[in-house]
Amino acid sequence: MTTFDRILAAARERGGGVGAFNVILLEHAEAITAGAERAGTPVVLQISENCVRYHGGLAPVTCASLEIARRAAVPVLVHLDHIEDPGLVREGVALGVHSVMYDGSRLPYEENVRSTREIVTLCHDAGIAVEAELGEVGGKDGVHAPGARTDPGEAREFVAATGVDALAVAVGTSHAMRSRVATVDRELIGRLRETVPVPLVLHGSSGLSDDELRAAVRSGMTKINISTHLNGLFTRAVKRFLDDNPQVVDPRKYLRPGRDAVADEIERLLVLLDRANRE
Repeated sequence: MTTFDRILAAARERGGGVGAFNVILLEHAEAITAGAERAGTPVVLQISENCVRYHGGLAPVTCASLEIARRAAVPVLVHLDHIEDPGLVREGVALGVHSVMYDGSRLPYEENVRSTREIVTLCHDAGIAVEAELGEVGGKDGVHAPGARTDPGEAREFVAATGVDALAVAVGTSHAMRSRVATVDRELIGRLRETVPVPLVLHGSSGLSDDELRAAVRSGMTKINISTHLNGLFTRAVKRFLDDNPQVVDPRKYLRPGRDAVADEIERLLVLLDRANRE
């Protein structure tokens, strides 16, 4: 099995959670890794198609993240997140990413199955694990709209048909939430955990309070994706510094507080997720 498989399988077995956080700038990769080292737990650095577009290509941000991961004192995985372009998957495989989340959810079900299975074959041949998700349900967030729910039977069939190593499911969260007011469908998570043979992934977790994050992990979620919450902390820390130091023009001086704020929260969240079933 790949490292991604081992880390998620071990967490699933013990009932813990693995934190996965999006890289926007180099400072995010540094902060996430620093927080994981302080927590003493594995972590996943996620690179999305939006991030790739911002940096003008996959290689710059991915190669930097891979080098940060290589130097880390704990297992740090570099993961492509919500990739719809198979060409980016192939490029990521060539660069040496550790895992890929291929997103065919906008496609009709049969086409999603076919394209996901092709990506799984490509990645498994290179020793790389694949996460995927089922089709779009509705709303701008699709499968991760607040009212969307994943059917356990369909999820089991999708995993069997595609051979994916992890599955993102809809259980009440939504992308890009700025307030931590969402709730998860604990009963549904439990049924999915019993039905689906691979680790379950929760997208849109920024909208969950600490108690809801614990509940999600205790109910059966394994990989927990968080981004917007961290971006808010980063931005507020930078704003505070610039408000207090309006004469500063060196970006290193005002980005450092943002990086530090993210590192502190990463450490706290990783400990929370890792110990969710022991508290």
